Amino acid sequence: MSESKTRRIKPQTLRGFRDFLPDQMMAREHLIDTARAVYRSYGFAPIDTPALEYAEVLLGKGGEESDKQVFRFMDQGDRDVAMRFDLTVPLARFAAQYAQELGTPFRRYHIGPVWRGERPARGRFREFMQCDFDTIGTTSNSADIETLFVIHDLLEKIGIERFTIRVNNRRVLNGLLEKNDLQQHAVGILRTLDKLDKIGRDAVSAEMVEKVGITTEQSGRVLDMAQLKGSPDEILSALDRMLAGSTTGELGLSNLKELFSAVSSCGIPAGRVSLDVSIARGLDYYTGTIYETLLGDLPEIGSVCSGGRYDNLAELFTAQQLPGVGASLGLDRMLAALEELGMLKKTTTPAPVLVTMFSSDHTNDYLKMGRLLRKAGIGAEVYPEAKGIGKQMKYADKKGFRLALIAGADEFAAGSWQIRHLGNGTQVAADESDVVKTVSELLSQSAECSAATLTNQ
Repeated sequence: MSESKTRRIKPQTLRGFRDFLPDQMMAREHLIDTARAVYRSYGFAPIDTPALEYAEVLLGKGGEESDKQVFRFMDQGDRDVAMRFDLTVPLARFAAQYAQELGTPFRRYHIGPVWRGERPARGRFREFMQCDFDTIGTTSNSADIETLFVIHDLLEKIGIERFTIRVNNRRVLNGLLEKNDLQQHAVGILRTLDKLDKIGRDAVSAEMVEKVGITTEQSGRVLDMAQLKGSPDEILSALDRMLAGSTTGELGLSNLKELFSAVSSCGIPAGRVSLDVSIARGLDYYTGTIYETLLGDLPEIGSVCSGGRYDNLAELFTAQQLPGVGASLGLDRMLAALEELGMLKKTTTPAPVLVTMFSSDHTNDYLKMGRLLRKAGIGAEVYPEAKGIGKQMKYADKKGFRLALIAGADEFAAGSWQIRHLGNGTQVAADESDVVKTVSELLSQSAECSAATLTNQ
């Protein structure tokens, strides 16, 4: 009889989806922890929502292009459902559902995966993580200004020194459309204008004429404003003349002037915030201030933290007014940027210390040392079996431990341990009672050196 063959399934991931190895997850979790700490420092509280929503909750909120990218299907044959394409639209549903319980203003952050059926590209995937923060229930411009502050502090905390937060206000753009009797074409014009950096003025103008249905002269006036250059004060002065008489445009200008005044008063370094009238943001729900953040050393990777004000997003869910403003860190794009900039330290272990094992007769001593270190708040892994020092050091180097503790028969007889610094190969001896203190001091010195190196990059 012939032996039956087992059919092997090829191990592979879907296009646009990824597995993450330990070194990648370490970097992701560190970035998430950084974002979480910054958000919490401003008083934002965590929430979570389901990956699946009723399709009607998501569709029509982000625009025609977003609707095309939604993963949508019939659940158990009778429910039309879709996977969230961002975290802001589910927030609108969430805020409307729990408004009375939460109260306003309500500050939340939400870190979770979203899904878009778009063409995968550099730094762009079909499943990716967003790190959102939003303020709900106020139209105050101070909330818009603090949104910018959070973006700024987040980039600084990540370790980025050269970056620019580009801001604009949808009311400025809408004011120009009002003055030129183009309000009925607003959605098409703003979506096309959002392509200006990618395809250039001539192509944008042609698309506005051919697809949106405005004249070449009208597209020229829109693009003349969008391409204003200079300092924020110079651009604001030019906009004052262009938008005079437009209530909508003048309100947008007033908000921008307050924002740049606060930027100056609150110590944001000059040059880190710019006024760019070409920014429209592709999503339809933005109504006021909008933000994009470019890295000075890697602008081609695109915006790593974007967002804006949306005053009408919850109106389909409730009669209560729930205006909001917020932004989102593009986690995967930021990680791709940090890797290109050489700012990601490769490590596959969250524990900085490896307790090596030389003799199985002293297994309990090694395990005890591991517990002593952990009780002191120091992560430690105990090598699980007695092996040669060479093999254990190779393991330690591969995983990225910073220190290794070594003790054999001579050390146990003397009541001491050897502590090897794996970065520079130096080694010191410490009495057993001083091991935890010495390890703590060495790790602190190592962390200070790493921070100094990162700062000087």
